[in-house]
Amino acid sequence: MASVASLAFESQFSFSDRVAQLLDRIDCRPAGSGEEREAIFRLRYQNYLREGAIGPNFSGTFSDAYDDSENAWLFGLYIDGELASSIRLHVAAGLHRDFPSRKVFADLLEPELDAGRVIVDPTRFITDRRHSRLDPGLPHLTLRLAWLAAAYFSADHFLVAIRAEHQAFYRRTFNHHLICSARPYPLLAKPISLMTVHYPSVAEQVHQRYPFFRSTFFERRMLFERYPSVPQVVPANAVAEIHHAA
Repeated sequence: MASVASLAFESQFSFSDRVAQLLDRIDCRPAGSGEEREAIFRLRYQNYLREGAIGPNFSGTFSDAYDDSENAWLFGLYIDGELASSIRLHVAAGLHRDFPSRKVFADLLEPELDAGRVIVDPTRFITDRRHSRLDPGLPHLTLRLAWLAAAYFSADHFLVAIRAEHQAFYRRTFNHHLICSARPYPLLAKPISLMTVHYPSVAEQVHQRYPFFRSTFFERRMLFERYPSVPQVVPANAVAEIHHAA
């Protein structure tokens, strides 16, 4: 009879393997067109309305000014050509200091910015209900974008501003720890708590547990590098990784 430890390993391996297979089927890209953005805003509205986080509106969409920030990336993940999930990422450092969680948790986050820390702030994380049922690994692969951003920009803080009932998932997956209990959050009906993790301290442990979170520098650069005319945070480790890859 298999031991409890071996069964747990087989279960974890099986999950990681299934998520890795799903990763091969997913097309992930920044929302470049107005049509892509509108589709994301409609899916966002459906998610937040179903959870009771917002009230109904006539537009059937949910967006805010942070969707147009210079230091924001709005991603859609597509399975078989259908929008399956989305996430918005803000990278804050130096002169790029505006991001959603800072508005609510300024007393905690502004001193970190003043000290030169780099912060990745993922928000508006949503999944399509049907695709989530068919592919349970979809939330992990959506959040993988935040993990890749933390790697690319050498983040000191990979934040999550979440409701209390979601804390266990982030603690289990990324080793997040709570730094502030729930506070009122703009545009949302339910209060939000703040968690963080120091990416360099946990990266290897997370990669061993969930190998599908691994990535190459070139994958990260394809996702986060922008044209020179667009202001962006410059990753501290970019030059070193390019030379290493060469």
